[in-house]
Amino acid sequence: MSIKKTLVIVGFLLGSGAVGVALKLRQRPLEPAARPTPAAPLARTTRPLVPLNVAETVYDGKLGPGWADWGWGRHELSQSGPAKIVFGGYGGIVFRHTQLDARFGALSFRYKAPPGWPEFLSVELKGGVTEAQRRTSIAVEPRHEAILPDGWREVLIDFSELNPDRSPFERVVLSANSPVASDWVLLDKVVLAQSSTQGQVTLRQTAQLAVSCRAATRKISPLIYGASQDEWSSGVTALRVGGNPTTRFNWDLGVWNAGSDWFFENGKAIDLPGVLDAALNHGARTALTVPMIGWVAKDDTAVGFPRSLFAQQRKFDPNRPLAGDGFRPDGSAISPPPPSQTSIAASPELIGRWVRALRDKSDALGKRRVDMYILDNEPSLWDQTHRDVHPSPLSYDELLDRTLRYASQVRKADPGALIAGPAEWGWLGYMYSGRDRVAGTQARPDRRAHGDMPLIPYYLSKIADREQRTGVRLLDVLDVHFYPAAKNLYGADARVDAEAAALRLRSTRALWDPSYVDESWINESINLIPRLKAWIAAYHPGLMLSLGEWSFGGDQHISGALATAEALGRFGQQGLDAAFYWGGPVANSGTFWAFRAYRNFDGEGGRFQDISLSTTERNNVSVFASRDSGGDKVVTILLNKNASAIVSARLEFEGCGRIRSNRIFRYASGDTELVAEPPAKIEGQWLTTALPPYSLTVVAVDANG
Repeated sequence: MSIKKTLVIVGFLLGSGAVGVALKLRQRPLEPAARPTPAAPLARTTRPLVPLNVAETVYDGKLGPGWADWGWGRHELSQSGPAKIVFGGYGGIVFRHTQLDARFGALSFRYKAPPGWPEFLSVELKGGVTEAQRRTSIAVEPRHEAILPDGWREVLIDFSELNPDRSPFERVVLSANSPVASDWVLLDKVVLAQSSTQGQVTLRQTAQLAVSCRAATRKISPLIYGASQDEWSSGVTALRVGGNPTTRFNWDLGVWNAGSDWFFENGKAIDLPGVLDAALNHGARTALTVPMIGWVAKDDTAVGFPRSLFAQQRKFDPNRPLAGDGFRPDGSAISPPPPSQTSIAASPELIGRWVRALRDKSDALGKRRVDMYILDNEPSLWDQTHRDVHPSPLSYDELLDRTLRYASQVRKADPGALIAGPAEWGWLGYMYSGRDRVAGTQARPDRRAHGDMPLIPYYLSKIADREQRTGVRLLDVLDVHFYPAAKNLYGADARVDAEAAALRLRSTRALWDPSYVDESWINESINLIPRLKAWIAAYHPGLMLSLGEWSFGGDQHISGALATAEALGRFGQQGLDAAFYWGGPVANSGTFWAFRAYRNFDGEGGRFQDISLSTTERNNVSVFASRDSGGDKVVTILLNKNASAIVSARLEFEGCGRIRSNRIFRYASGDTELVAEPPAKIEGQWLTTALPPYSLTVVAVDANG
């Protein structure tokens, strides 16, 4: 089952007053709930000094063969010693050679700046046949540097960062990326190093890691391994039937409307009974989106903006030329016809009848077919995704009113089911209404009219008030969606170059780390799971927490695999109740093998266990550990997020008993599956294994107390 959806993030900051969003959000807290004490920021560490296999000398006491001095700032080159460069006034040096191919693995050089200078250098390759192509300029950071005696530093930058597209080049450019004084900086041993067999220069680091079987533990919910597609071989445990078309899903007729994802067309929907039966047969739990917008598709042929009514439109479906996109050729929006053009009214009572029919079928089978009903999909975007039937942006009051009316009917129809909402799409949806988004979040008229409370805390508090007055439970689960907001990390045009891969892995910290400032237009700490839990505790204690959609993109790339494995591990550590991966996992993709690492790493049912253990990890090496209830099995997942460093990991199993045996399974860059490795070396409570660059390693040990 696959439900097409286009994530809509179009111009949300272009509304009136919205240009000040980031500034405003930094100036004041966005929720009254207390935030957890921020953790100490991760240290920026230097790298170890490693031997280099030099392939081409650019400058070593003098210019290398074939290399020329192309200037540009004040500098002096020698025939028997270091070059002297002035980087003040954004100066620098250009070394030029006839065109070189991309066989190299890294660029290295040594420099000595005056004491106390900050990081100031940038490195770039230029020229060649791709002169018009935009090149990556890399700012030198401590992670690139090894500290040498007498104030010298050796820089090593892998071509996965410096030349990710492996293009020919002819110039090496060193420049200043920040203001510095006009003092001399010494430069020497500028070389191009050979590639390793993996196409990278491989560094070596060490890390002491730990798993504690004595510290506090936490139960891991099996529902965090849910997804939106039924690729059962991935080990998914739960299935969410959702996405934009389900907002207008007519269960009686088996039809829906694609909304703005595809020309507002009605069409055949998924086979809902078949999907529910398949999930039941595979032992998976099901979450089903229930329409709350008030309209569902009336047939499988109607379209929202037909050519017969609107002859001049920006685009028409090439396969159904009668269906337009609802915009004039100049890009202005067309006022929609009445909702009856595509839809019939869907009252709370109609939804209640549908839910009751599903419950009756479950009762007849003696097995529950739907465990959770989710109250629609991303309602604050209805004025975009379903504007042909809901052109006005959603307000606080409308969201609350619809929630109370539709949830009441769902509860009456199936008292034992879980009800989840509001299924909002992301940061702006957590904080503001659709009306605020259109008006501009700096103005935020709707939020100001409701005590300037962020949308979700307001929503939770008002539902809790109604429940207290009536004694009827209307919400069991706080459900939201999460995708990285940085440009081109998620979606059809997701980048997988070295810079994007590193950012993708860092962006997972938005799920749990209060010290991480999101590297996007959000530009502040999201701290998603702790933030949402704090809101629940303050405004509706006892609710479960679910991510109804999530993904970090790059599904076919190792960075997507590692980001997915990181998220699944954090979900268990943080005590998330449910999560549903959007758009996959697709068979044999990187994200598929990330799921398999947790759900079936050996192909014979070996899996991450049900009790989360406390761990000690290191910068760029994540550690997730679990134990079974009997205490005999400990399964640990290690993620090496270094792009070009092998990590020699010493992993201590503190208080876990005597380790009798271990099995190792690994998925690294270039692999097509999880690969069984020889058992690791054991010394008492210590296990030693080498973690390849950008890799996922499963360590499964048998122990006794």
